[in-house]
Amino acid sequence: MEEVIYYGLFFLMPFAAFLYASVGHGGASSYLMILALLGFAPEEIRPTALLLNMMVSMASFLSYRKAGEFPTRLFWSLILFSIPAAYWGGTILLDASIYQKVLGALLLFPALKFAGVFPIADTIQIKRTWWMGPLLGLIIGWLSGMIGIGGGIILTPLVLMLGWAGVKETAALSALFIFLNSVAGFLGASTYKLPLQEEFWLLVPLTVMGGILGAYLGAKRFSVKSLKYMLAFVLLFAAVKLLLG
Repeated sequence: MEEVIYYGLFFLMPFAAFLYASVGHGGASSYLMILALLGFAPEEIRPTALLLNMMVSMASFLSYRKAGEFPTRLFWSLILFSIPAAYWGGTILLDASIYQKVLGALLLFPALKFAGVFPIADTIQIKRTWWMGPLLGLIIGWLSGMIGIGGGIILTPLVLMLGWAGVKETAALSALFIFLNSVAGFLGASTYKLPLQEEFWLLVPLTVMGGILGAYLGAKRFSVKSLKYMLAFVLLFAAVKLLLG
């Protein structure tokens, strides 16, 4: 059984990176989902997911940054407090049972997003004021560091629903936001000085390659609609399983 789990990771992790990077995400929530369901401890999976997230989200950013005009002012308003909040969140180590519940709740965001539940506004729905970006960045950054994600699964649907940026612009914005939050969260989590298992290091190059391919094809308008619906179902199933324990 352990061998099945071990070799399954070499398929599941790159596939998750491919799919998430195709829409400008780093994929940390899917890495966490896979590793949590396979029984790995939070202190092991958080730094692993954040490390992979850094590499895949940067590949996404490099692919999407020229796909549209980068929303610089929106980005800075969000990142201002999210970085220190992500570091702070990274220093918090939750009990395994609480961690699974919080992760399960957060998995609902990408599940609903991939299912197409969140609307995409053509015009600005709520005019952004000076405090909205910093407050949103603070909350998302803290949750990101504590759980081990970059925050894109929360940020992206909110930005699109509020009409603050277009699809391609939001993808580039989220990718860079995810990268910086992942770095901050990783540094925060590193205060525990826990070594990563050998198999996690072996997963890094394959997962990053999957992310680079997904980011390239996603930026070139490659359609993965059917795969998104499948992932939405898997994420929803995992969310319910983690929430119910």
